[in-house]
Amino acid sequence: MSTQINQPDLSLARIAWSVLEPAHAVIYFAPEARQAFTELGLKGYWMGYFASRSAPLGPVPASIVTATFYNFHPAMVARSIPDAWHRASPERITETRLLAADTVLHRLLGELLDSAELAEAASLAKEAAQSAPIIGRALFAAYSQLPWPTEPHLVLWHAATLLREFRGDGHVTSLLTAGIDGIEAHLLLIGTGRTTRESVQPARGWSDEEWEAAAQRLQQRGLLDAAGRLTPAGQQLHQAIEDRTDLLALSPWQHLGAEQYARLIELARPLSARIVERSGFPLINPMGLQRL
Repeated sequence: MSTQINQPDLSLARIAWSVLEPAHAVIYFAPEARQAFTELGLKGYWMGYFASRSAPLGPVPASIVTATFYNFHPAMVARSIPDAWHRASPERITETRLLAADTVLHRLLGELLDSAELAEAASLAKEAAQSAPIIGRALFAAYSQLPWPTEPHLVLWHAATLLREFRGDGHVTSLLTAGIDGIEAHLLLIGTGRTTRESVQPARGWSDEEWEAAAQRLQQRGLLDAAGRLTPAGQQLHQAIEDRTDLLALSPWQHLGAEQYARLIELARPLSARIVERSGFPLINPMGLQRL
């Protein structure tokens, strides 16, 4: 007599990521954040991005940021790190990031800011984030040591950030397991047709020569065709990477249980929709089309 093993529902992790992503990523698109980092002394958008996202790690060298972020050219990271730490301390940058998030969420969410629905969503997202294990999750572990804000909209933003970095750390593990490096990950995504080389390459710092060499490696493995599209083997590998990423991101949502998970998605979806409607987060971005 065979025993049937119930497979986990990987869609839980992917749906939660897509719904909560605008609440987290608004900090990377908000003019308030760019202005705040400029006033702090950080030079240009990318110094603000690299410094603010990696600040919870402390004043680390560029190599650590390259390793944890995974898909940026090392030279692109090195143009900002460690110079950023000479301009402002990681602690000050983290404080500035929180203040910027507060400002932009006030602008985008308006009257929803004080709603009972937002407070409930924040509480559920916080519970999910606090349940996630830190083992093997370097960037998430660093963020998990930051103090929690008290205002519900910032609790939601911080929880969404924690959960995003938890997923991101798992995605790096998934890519490593598949033998896909940072630049190759971009080519696989482009091979799906969800985004373009023109959107991705300038934002990640890879040269044309490096790009073509990565394409040749993937073609030699039978993963890309001559036009840069995924072959059947490439589609299979890409899906395996995505499935493993979802699996590694699943535990916080399993912790909530079916009822609380469904309630969080119900509550968070209109909040993210408001952020998108007010141009706080582009559904079409270098990483492809985002669906709420």
